[in-house]
Amino acid sequence: MWSADRPQELSKAAVGLLGNPDNILFFSAANLWEISIKNSARRKDFPVDPGIFRRNLLTNGYIEFPITSEHAIAIQALAPIHKDPFDRILIAQATVEGITLLTSDRQVAKYPGPILKV
Repeated sequence: MWSADRPQELSKAAVGLLGNPDNILFFSAANLWEISIKNSARRKDFPVDPGIFRRNLLTNGYIEFPITSEHAIAIQALAPIHKDPFDRILIAQATVEGITLLTSDRQVAKYPGPILKV
């Protein structure tokens, strides 16, 4: 989500990976779910309209990745390293689909599988 809202927070490695035309970029429905919940609670940590955010991601070549029942079930196999439900579904999606999840979160990066701390 930082690539759209706070690109200055991204590491050089993350910028390089996101800017590489050989990489396919995905975003999860979980990202929009989290933004919608934060917006409805009037939280100020991500003040963006989820509809506009989604449209901008699609316009910039990101592919929307839905949450499936297989992803939901995969959460039960995750160690209780991280409690955030949005991060846990992202981890499950990456694990099930074999898609690399980029993160700056040390806790998320402790999970095995296709997770890259950048």
